[in-house]
Amino acid sequence: MRNKSVLQEAQDIQRAVELIQLGARMQMLEAETSLSRERLLKLYKEVKGVSPPKGMLPFSTDWFMSWQPNIHASLFLALYQFIRKNAGLADLEAITQAFKLYNEHVQSFEMEQVLSLTRAWTLIRFIDARLLQTARCTSCGGEFVVHAFDPTRDYVCGLCHVPSRAGKTRKVMEGLPEGGLS
Repeated sequence: MRNKSVLQEAQDIQRAVELIQLGARMQMLEAETSLSRERLLKLYKEVKGVSPPKGMLPFSTDWFMSWQPNIHASLFLALYQFIRKNAGLADLEAITQAFKLYNEHVQSFEMEQVLSLTRAWTLIRFIDARLLQTARCTSCGGEFVVHAFDPTRDYVCGLCHVPSRAGKTRKVMEGLPEGGLS
């Protein structure tokens, strides 16, 4: 058994607490800290007051391609890349800072938070693994998340070309007539 620095352990605990408060799942905590699973479980229960959710993380790039998740993932990725470039933070710190900015943006516009911290972390892992990349919209010029190696020459984003059923479920949930506010 190797000697573990008390200072390193304290930093890992502090990092884990912040990640738990932001909604990280156990798999992310295990990957980003050197704390044992048992220690992380105790910490999670202490911070959240409940056991962590069970089950595996979704491993599909397709989730990021549907209309609303793509817009939120693209926003988060832009924030992350800006922070990496201009603040010089390490990966995890850049992810958490970008996620905090994403949350502030979503809350300020009273939008539904679509992206969780774990999904944001997974997005960066997919980008780093070259499973996903960005493409510039030929209409608005924004950068959006797309599958790696998809043809992007004439790419038009989901904001410029909104799918016909986008937002319909919300109208039904709010009790609006099918035609909208007519």
